[in-house]
Amino acid sequence: MSMTHRAGAELFGTFWLVFGGCGSAVLSASFPGLGIGFAGVALAFGLTVLTMVYAVGGISGGHFNPAVTIGLWAGGRFRGSDILPYVIAQLVGAILAAAVLYVIASGKPGFVLDGFASNGYGALSPGRYPLLSCFVCEVVCTFFFLTVILGATADHAPKGFAGLAIGLALTIIHLVSIPVTNTSVNPARSTGPALFAGGAHIAQLWLFWLAPIVGALLAGWVARWLHELGAGREDRKWPQTTESAT
Repeated sequence: MSMTHRAGAELFGTFWLVFGGCGSAVLSASFPGLGIGFAGVALAFGLTVLTMVYAVGGISGGHFNPAVTIGLWAGGRFRGSDILPYVIAQLVGAILAAAVLYVIASGKPGFVLDGFASNGYGALSPGRYPLLSCFVCEVVCTFFFLTVILGATADHAPKGFAGLAIGLALTIIHLVSIPVTNTSVNPARSTGPALFAGGAHIAQLWLFWLAPIVGALLAGWVARWLHELGAGREDRKWPQTTESAT
């Protein structure tokens, strides 16, 4: 599969993740008392990943997240030379999704931009959690997200269920961390909305690149030991075929 096709799949998948996940939060918030709440938003994020893993995962591997790409590289599942085009595609997809969501949301009378589903710590944290709490939460959540991804797509894992495990893991992560950081575990997902929310949200964006990448790297290195992966084993490199990945 050419890099153009793989990057295109990553763009579409990340677009859907940001549009569906952040859209569920932004548009639902317009109807106090009738919105879907934290549980609904968590499920929306999980379903976006689940559906796109099965839709385009066989083309690109279904990362939709720079931290996932970097974590898979650390785990010996992805070529380092392919990281940059994947991350660029993911960022483009996230920014386009945020732009489309802004056009839709701003059409409602009395629209207020507010945080626009951005992530934050301190005063911008939904629960006003401090920097350290938010950093630890994002590192731990990303670590276990990558642990699930690496385990569910390993050669010895049951075939055909990776997308379900990954989607459910992201749902659990959101249920835990929405009150803390509004849940990132994905630098692209954080970047798109922050560019529209502006100001302090952009100033705090560094945390939602650093913490997910730290968590992903740790998960990749642990997975090398846990699953006895070898960096030189070409048969275990990412992306896998549709049959071996799902």
